[in-house]
Amino acid sequence: MEPISLSDALSSFTERWSPRIVTAVNDYDVRVAKVEGEHVWHVHAHTDEFFLVLGGELHIGLREPAGERTVVLPKGSVFTVPRGTEHKPYAPVPTEILVFEPTGTLTVGDRHDEVPGHVDVTTGHALS
Repeated sequence: MEPISLSDALSSFTERWSPRIVTAVNDYDVRVAKVEGEHVWHVHAHTDEFFLVLGGELHIGLREPAGERTVVLPKGSVFTVPRGTEHKPYAPVPTEILVFEPTGTLTVGDRHDEVPGHVDVTTGHALS
């Protein structure tokens, strides 16, 4: 193994909402993605989902028992969506994120709304 530059990894692709796997930790993938616009409402029934904003700004809509709310993550912020919480990421500007979740986890979770064409339904792509 050699060190991986996150900036080099991010510059190796242009697709939005199409994460690349930069490394693995035990049974978890560390993925980076470029995002802009809306994702899709979805739920990960059996796992939390960790977000780190590397650049830009990420909003995450949450549907919780107390109602809907949105968290705003500026560059350098982290947030974990608890398992079973319906959520919808949205980036008002081009944004780069790092996501940490179990290997094989789909980007649209276990249950989701209709997936728009700009969202890649994947468990992550290898870096080229």
